[in-house]
Amino acid sequence: MGPSVPALFFNVVLVVCLVASSELALVVHGQLDSPGFISIDCGIADGRTYSDQSTSGLLYVSDTGFTDAGLNAAVRAPYDDPDMAERYRTVRYFPTGGASSGAARSCYTLRSPAVAPGGRYLIRAAFHYGNCDGFNELPAFDLYLGVNRWATVNITGTGVKYILEAVAVSPADFLQVCLVNTGLGTPFISGLDLRPLRAAMYPEATVNQSLLLLSLSRPSATFGFNRYQFWPPGAPLFRYPYDPYDRLWQRYGNVAAWTNITTSNDVDVSNITSFDKPSAILRSAVTPVNGTRIDFSWTSDPALDTDNSTYLLLLYFAELQTVPSNALRQFDILVDNDAAGNGIQGYIPKYLSAEIVKRMVQGSGQHTVSLVATPEATLPPILNAFEIYSVKMMTEIATNDADAKAMMMTRTTYGLKKNWMGDPCAPKAFAWDGLNCSYPSSGPAWITTLRLSSSGLTGAVDSSFGDLKSLQYLDLSNNNLSGPVPDFLAQMSSLTFLDLSSNKISGQVPTVLLERHRNGSLVLRTGNNANMCDNDASTCDLGKKNNRTLVIATVVPIVLATLLFVAAFLIIRRMRNRQDIWMANNARLNSPREGSNIFENRKFTYKELKLMTANFREEIGRGGFGAVFLGYLENESPVAIKMRSETSSQGDKEFLAEAQHLSRVHHKILVSLIGYCKDKKHMALVYEYMPGGNLEDRLRGEASAATPLTWHQRLKIALDSAQGLEYLHKSCQPPLIHRDVKTKNILLSADLEAKIADFGLMKAFADEFKTHVTTMPAGTLGYLDPEYYNTSQLSEKSDVYSFGVVLLELITGQPPAVPISSSESIHIALWVRQKLSEGDIVSIADPRMRGEYDVNSVWKVTELALKCKELPSRERPAMADIVAELKESLELQVSYAMGYYSSVNLSTTSVDLHSDAQLSDHLGKESVPELQNVAITSTTSSIGPAPR
Repeated sequence: MGPSVPALFFNVVLVVCLVASSELALVVHGQLDSPGFISIDCGIADGRTYSDQSTSGLLYVSDTGFTDAGLNAAVRAPYDDPDMAERYRTVRYFPTGGASSGAARSCYTLRSPAVAPGGRYLIRAAFHYGNCDGFNELPAFDLYLGVNRWATVNITGTGVKYILEAVAVSPADFLQVCLVNTGLGTPFISGLDLRPLRAAMYPEATVNQSLLLLSLSRPSATFGFNRYQFWPPGAPLFRYPYDPYDRLWQRYGNVAAWTNITTSNDVDVSNITSFDKPSAILRSAVTPVNGTRIDFSWTSDPALDTDNSTYLLLLYFAELQTVPSNALRQFDILVDNDAAGNGIQGYIPKYLSAEIVKRMVQGSGQHTVSLVATPEATLPPILNAFEIYSVKMMTEIATNDADAKAMMMTRTTYGLKKNWMGDPCAPKAFAWDGLNCSYPSSGPAWITTLRLSSSGLTGAVDSSFGDLKSLQYLDLSNNNLSGPVPDFLAQMSSLTFLDLSSNKISGQVPTVLLERHRNGSLVLRTGNNANMCDNDASTCDLGKKNNRTLVIATVVPIVLATLLFVAAFLIIRRMRNRQDIWMANNARLNSPREGSNIFENRKFTYKELKLMTANFREEIGRGGFGAVFLGYLENESPVAIKMRSETSSQGDKEFLAEAQHLSRVHHKILVSLIGYCKDKKHMALVYEYMPGGNLEDRLRGEASAATPLTWHQRLKIALDSAQGLEYLHKSCQPPLIHRDVKTKNILLSADLEAKIADFGLMKAFADEFKTHVTTMPAGTLGYLDPEYYNTSQLSEKSDVYSFGVVLLELITGQPPAVPISSSESIHIALWVRQKLSEGDIVSIADPRMRGEYDVNSVWKVTELALKCKELPSRERPAMADIVAELKESLELQVSYAMGYYSSVNLSTTSVDLHSDAQLSDHLGKESVPELQNVAITSTTSSIGPAPR
């Protein structure tokens, strides 16, 4: 093959055909099967469909069946080019967020027979503003994939077309794509596609993380998305049917130093999972004209989470020429000059057989891929195609599947809109009006309260209410509901309040509901239903007399029960004021009750705090804010009550500001604020109680359960803590810096689950450079970032420094100041470096772990901890990097433990995870499913680090 465009290319072009315009189209004809495809042209008329012959007849449909929000519009002249793809001629836009209440979120719900829990899908969103709203104001808005932010759509040109793609795993039998109004213009969308993928494709995409295709424009590339092929100039944009999954492959563009080689032969794809049959996409490659290397680079994608510094790089190789026996095509594959040690030396592509090289690339800033011919090579390197994805952790957890489906059914049945778009409970900022949700420390949210009074409901009481298994409070009053009281309401065991009053409900109340009402377990309101009768069949005449009888029968017991309750409450309170209640509560301390807290974000009085703590009987801690006391809520749940000391420098305004900050920060790895007290001079914060104490005491052996922590347990604690800090830095709006990260502020549950505590020193930071100038650096000596102390420039990297000290404490068991004599101590980082220079990792590992750890895992965390303390701070990893590194270290430890016990069990050929108690003990009594998942993850990649 010569350096010019070969004649062979033109033969192939007869097959693939050229595009006549720069739109996303291929002039290819013939019907091919596309099972499970959803292709939506947003903004076309309800019921309209059309067959797009540029993609072999893919059927495009109206978006009416996928959303009921927004308005349709056509793009305006001069942006309505008749030659452009049809889907770019119309849009759906959302001037009020898609709801009459002015909600910020508008959503599409994608369903098809192929959408299933655990299924892997490609989702594509397309945007062409074209002055569709007539304002000619370029908008910017957020795009969400389910409950997690996907990207910011920032329109910089009226006629520019934008395409975003993601690979995601569906947690349910539907997927939702939402547009969020951020106050920077009206959200809109031109098209939305869903393409099912095979289970073996893109295994790096899981329920917990998605792959977001980078969208970085190149001067000579037509589109921004970073999925490239290397056909000569004039070749089309490849998509369906040449890619059976309708991925978009564009030309990389013109590079003067490169030329192309092509073949008409099929390329075998049996060794890769990205294709399941030969494709023209891989029948061309790029190679240097006269050089010995190919270089290309990328940077962070501003549309995505720019602080995400984990990328998945996919490189496709196949030799397209017959290489003579006396010739050699061999080259090194280097990423960032192999700075991370994950390059490949002496790679030789296989003739007409595709291979894929995967790399997880860490770090913000620019990254470079270099394909460099080896000294022995006589032929230059080649590259057939590549893709670059940002790896996005799915930190938000959606509402549990059953509750979400029930609420969507309720919405559909009664035609409710309000702000009822997307997930009912998550993210919290977008929770549906009229709902209260319980957010457990782990797992999905549950709906506990549903208020639909005066909502215009008509028809029967729908069975979807009965699917809300955790519902405690249901108010359907003041509507036009008709028909009988359904029996399923009696089966809702969690229900404690039911209001059906002021409707048109008829017939008898189920006996079970009346019994529960009579025994006080259910507040039941059925008044002002003219056709409802009591349960005596002979009196079920539809008249006012019987209705009054039922009202009396209902109201009188309620009044009596209320009077009895008030009397009992007064008696109990008097008794507790006279007696010492601590002894009665002491038995509860050893077995605190689990479960969600119905008193979350409550305002307490000082008298209530005295009652809850038995007059502040037991002090369980003390910090800069003040003393911490153990108390109990009315439902006997233990709480930790932080009373502001008289010497605290925090004023009333600061206190209220802090309480407001805390009330909006919710995550399973953060200690939850239950409420606060601002009662004259008394100020307090009420937190959930963590019975495992703090990590500092546990490491020093001062806790009541002083069994030394295993390395696996320490890794889990480190990972939990890192994820909590990552949430503060990246998911809070505005982001938050903790400023006092230390082992004392990492609290443990009875099962050694870690949570970040003590946000008393947190401050918001949200400027462009993510820094905040303070006049008084705050923190704890030994953990305090020297750069922050010297410059007063605060950033998230200050927390990273402190967390590095925490990691060193977990590894060594030593305090931040390590004593080296009776009168002298040195910082733990210096002590570690000195020890490492004298010997191996054993010299610093906590001897209480008895050597039961994977050396590579401990080494990896040690190196990570020392990186956290780098100066200047920009050299330190971000918390997302730390989370990823700790996950890999945990995988190493699990693999080590499984291998160790497998070798010990000589009587069996493999470890029986369901019966091997030793293994469970060694790994800190983790659940068997978690161990299996971690073990499987650690072996999913044969090239480079395990995918995250």
